[in-house]
Amino acid sequence: MHMNISFLLNGEKVDLHGVSPTRTALDWLRERRGLTGTKEGCNEGDCGACTVMVTDDSGTRAVNACILFLPQLHGKALRTVEGIAAPDGALHPVQAAMVDQHGSQCGFCTPGFIVSMARAHKVGDTDHDDALAGNLCRCTGYAPIVRAARAAATVPVPDWMAEPAMPPVTGLARAPETTEALAALYAERPEAVLVAGATDVGLWVTKQLRDLPEVIFLNRCADLQQIEISDDAIRIGAGVTMDRVLDLMRGHSPSYAEMLRRYGSAQVRAAATIGGNIANGSPIGDNPPVLIALGATLHLRHRDGTRDMPIEDFFIAYGKQDRRPGEFVAAVTIPRRRDRLRVYKLSKRFDQDISAVCGAFCVEVDGGVVTTARIAFGGMAGIPKRAAQVEAALLGKPWTDEAVIAAWDAWERDFVPLSDMRASASYRLVSARNMLTRYLLEDLGADTDVRKVRA
Repeated sequence: MHMNISFLLNGEKVDLHGVSPTRTALDWLRERRGLTGTKEGCNEGDCGACTVMVTDDSGTRAVNACILFLPQLHGKALRTVEGIAAPDGALHPVQAAMVDQHGSQCGFCTPGFIVSMARAHKVGDTDHDDALAGNLCRCTGYAPIVRAARAAATVPVPDWMAEPAMPPVTGLARAPETTEALAALYAERPEAVLVAGATDVGLWVTKQLRDLPEVIFLNRCADLQQIEISDDAIRIGAGVTMDRVLDLMRGHSPSYAEMLRRYGSAQVRAAATIGGNIANGSPIGDNPPVLIALGATLHLRHRDGTRDMPIEDFFIAYGKQDRRPGEFVAAVTIPRRRDRLRVYKLSKRFDQDISAVCGAFCVEVDGGVVTTARIAFGGMAGIPKRAAQVEAALLGKPWTDEAVIAAWDAWERDFVPLSDMRASASYRLVSARNMLTRYLLEDLGADTDVRKVRA
């Protein structure tokens, strides 16, 4: 299966014919276009050396070219580090500031930093620590780089950073533009791999060297990218990217939003989708425990109809989900109620790291007594799992230390975690228990943020 695609590259239209669906933008840029400023570092979307800028009708984002497939660029504008300076060679404000602040030494990571900084500069994002969390430097350190970002922040965006209008493009084979068309195509080709943001599937190609002969791209399926908010629920389409979920949750659940701020990097959040994170069924995916604790409903779609289920029922065993051939995740609905959610992500690095344990808690209290409890974890079992025994132990108990003590033995009835490179089984159990204590203390008014508490 080969594809014909069109996009803008540093302001000029490019038409490609016979493109392999899993050819990465990084490889094409370096090997076919000679644009070697975009570097290959980790080749899995962690280091940011391959960062490029992509603009479409929804805005401008920084993404990782190493796990960006060329067909995902169809109808969009791509800008590499070579396109950040003016056509006459004049430096972009962030480039000039990096020179002035001595923000580069070996230079390998610098192109990625420049693109991330230029994107933030273009959209007015001044949270520099967050914008640069997906770019790793081991020479200079971040102080002069952040100083450069701050110094450039007040300088106007150069005229040359405006993208020209993209000429109209035709539809793309294997890229349906409606849920109905996707359902029909996937039912005919249930063996195909669905690609939304490619932040997971991309690694199948770059790390596992897998051949994917049948691919269906979801990024042009507009109705999968809708968010609907009513008085009693929030429905999020499976194709909604995690940066949009983060923006949404800032106004509905600050604790969920804070966890999402640590979900990958800005580049990963710009590509990854909530549906992809659910559908891959990872036991350490950070969204499912939260959605389970919130009592979310999952919506599945097939050509022959739809199915709805509590999201915790979707995960059956490690690597196995309740999804039939030709059926795909279409949306998830979260009930709107008083915000009692708290999410605690434990990882070796604070930013941009996979969770060792991720716990999500929703406990309702009436008259000082626990009336309902929904608690779920990632990293504690082969699937994202609800802590049913712990919940039962909490019910009817005073919302004090007594509740934590009452649930002490229940943890081992709910979870038998594994030991791996991220944490031992005993550490995971201790951490899970401690998270319940943290939830109680935080709910009672104590400051539990490790970035604020001091000895």
